[in-house]
Amino acid sequence: MADAPLSLRQRARRPTPAELDAIPWLKLLDAPQREGAIASLAVADAAPGERLCRIGRPANFWFGVVDGLLKMNNDDSTGQAVTFTGIPPGGWFGEGTLLKRESYRYNIQALRPSVVAGLPLDSFHALLDGSIAFNRFVLDQLNERLGQFIAARETDRIHDPDVRVARNLAALFHPTLYPGVGKGLRITQQELGYLVGLSRQRVNQALHRLGSAGLIRIEYGGLRVLDLQELRRFQPEAGSRPEAPR
Repeated sequence: MADAPLSLRQRARRPTPAELDAIPWLKLLDAPQREGAIASLAVADAAPGERLCRIGRPANFWFGVVDGLLKMNNDDSTGQAVTFTGIPPGGWFGEGTLLKRESYRYNIQALRPSVVAGLPLDSFHALLDGSIAFNRFVLDQLNERLGQFIAARETDRIHDPDVRVARNLAALFHPTLYPGVGKGLRITQQELGYLVGLSRQRVNQALHRLGSAGLIRIEYGGLRVLDLQELRRFQPEAGSRPEAPR
């Protein structure tokens, strides 16, 4: 009988120097705090489809994406699945749940092979108690994410697929929430379709329209944003929308 696969936690390992360099808040800590945080941090390789967080499970770690792409979604066991947001490199999430010491109200799942880091709950609260710089980082995270979710709620009411793709794509390039992304993001059209709730073919059409507008450039294995502010404000010109299929 084959052995059961090891859980993500059982596969955890010490972070490499390069992985530590990809964690944005570490450089904000003083030397003793940074050494303590590094001693507590663990990283693991998540396979596509693997879940880091499950609805109803206690929150024991503060998670971040070192490399790869995750998605945050609801419980799809009793209805339609809804994806709340994608989480690209540099993104850390779950601080609100840890602050309240609650269980998760969402699932976090890997869309592709990803490297994720975790800081234990007690270490997270110790940094909150002892570091003003860390408190500022977490406060900025909460503030920016609130704005992002308000914008996502507005996007959900937009029926134009091109605008939906533009808004969701711009959210993945948020410089504060996802500092590891920069100007280029590795993402497939299928993965973007999962996040936006559209078919790969319709995402392809939208991306080419955004490219023609000079807002993005499609590259091998991903894309590059050329004008983030205009991507956030994108509106198709009158008469430029494709006709609905008859």
